[in-house]
Amino acid sequence: MEQFSFIACMPDIPGALHRAAEIITRYEGNINRIQYDRRIDTHTVFFEVKALPQAYEKIREELEKIGYLQTSLQSVAFLKFHVYLPNCPGALFEFLNYITSSRSNITYLDFDDRGQHPERLVVGLHIENPNMIDALLNQLKSRYRLEILEYDTTGEKLDDTVFYLRLAQKLRSFIGSAEDAFLMRFLHDINHITQELSNLQKDPIEVFESILKVGECLNQTSGDKFYADVQRVRIKDDIELFCFQPPCGGNIYLFDTSSERVMIDTGYGIYFQDIVNMFQHYGLGDLSRLKRIYITHADADHCGAAGFFPAPSYLNRETFLITRETSRAYGSSNQDCILEEVYTKIINLFSRFTPPTNTVLFPEVSLLDETIEKRGEFPIVARFLIGDLEFEALAGMGGHMHGEIFYLCPEEGLLFPEDAMINFKSLSPERTEYNVLADYLMTSVNVDSKLAREERQALLSLISEIDNKLSKKNRKCMICCGHGSISVLDNGKLFEYTGSERYFAGQKCISLEYL
Repeated sequence: MEQFSFIACMPDIPGALHRAAEIITRYEGNINRIQYDRRIDTHTVFFEVKALPQAYEKIREELEKIGYLQTSLQSVAFLKFHVYLPNCPGALFEFLNYITSSRSNITYLDFDDRGQHPERLVVGLHIENPNMIDALLNQLKSRYRLEILEYDTTGEKLDDTVFYLRLAQKLRSFIGSAEDAFLMRFLHDINHITQELSNLQKDPIEVFESILKVGECLNQTSGDKFYADVQRVRIKDDIELFCFQPPCGGNIYLFDTSSERVMIDTGYGIYFQDIVNMFQHYGLGDLSRLKRIYITHADADHCGAAGFFPAPSYLNRETFLITRETSRAYGSSNQDCILEEVYTKIINLFSRFTPPTNTVLFPEVSLLDETIEKRGEFPIVARFLIGDLEFEALAGMGGHMHGEIFYLCPEEGLLFPEDAMINFKSLSPERTEYNVLADYLMTSVNVDSKLAREERQALLSLISEIDNKLSKKNRKCMICCGHGSISVLDNGKLFEYTGSERYFAGQKCISLEYL
């Protein structure tokens, strides 16, 4: 028995679903997931079935024979127009002959001979084959007076009677000309996350809108609409640290030293060329000087562009494995969560996830080994130099993501705690709005919320310890958060360490205090 999935497009009549179930049962298929919601689409049903491969082929043949099996997601056009019919018996019947022959579906008709326009019929059509539109219009124009009101092939004007076709057309704008088979599998995944969240009393339409919003935000902030907030910190005479905050997703950190450049995290893959252009603006565009990339964790907004860069990426073995899995929750106590799995597929696809391929793995350590050297609560898995700064790679507890690594330079008080610590107050309203989408679609961005709280407390203790040591030099630990500004801790709260400027694609930078 193997698991298969398919989409059924069935007539909105009593017994239609029962007829499909009878066919599946006849060939000893076991339905292990079904989702139909009249509020979303009156015709579309999603099935997952366990069956023998030959039995599944028979099921498909039977469903296709009766017109229930959806095998393609052709673009559907919407056409709305006025047509002026002669006032005589059979006029509407003759007009509808043209509509039927073009295989168009009527979505709207409005006519009243006692109304303000007694000779005018308002018509709305869904046309599954846009190539038929010109032929239909030429036929109608030769016979009737027409006024075209709306013509749309983007899916924006389609109504909810073809909701999933409309959704598919919008998805194509984010993922390109994907084949129907791929897009139908993707719709299955999206439907599954909607089913899960609907069971948690969330509005299914709001779920779909949130998913589309993720794709829209990424597409609308790349290319000539890309921007970033930039902090520059002089660590030593020959070492400068840049913090780049892209429009969406995690921060990118770059150390510029006299001998090399080293990056911590890479941002989304969709921003790669924008990031390179930004580096060039700051005199950092020579990628041959970028010698190493250190990855904190496997989320797409932190390592999704790593595969584009020529430099090797240093990361934990668990992080490497998660970049090859279909769920960001892999290895955690929550790894079977469908919300985590489907969100991973969505964000990886929308953001053009290109994980590191040129990799160097940190040594594996057992967290139960009491002989392992620790920094606070965190085992030290490796040490390395950036310029003459000595860094420690610390194994996180796995609250935000399994396999996460924090980076610390104890001497200078530089801590990179990835998403385990975020200065939320420093986020712009647009970044906050985008970040909320992931939280909504997964119910939490942490794979283990209890561990995440423990992890944050352990980090706060470590920061306090470092602050105490640096107080003699009248300095504080610089917390290079996964999102938001480089910050310092004061009375338990995060405050921006320095001001920043805003970089615009193709434009000069502007100090944020003037925005």
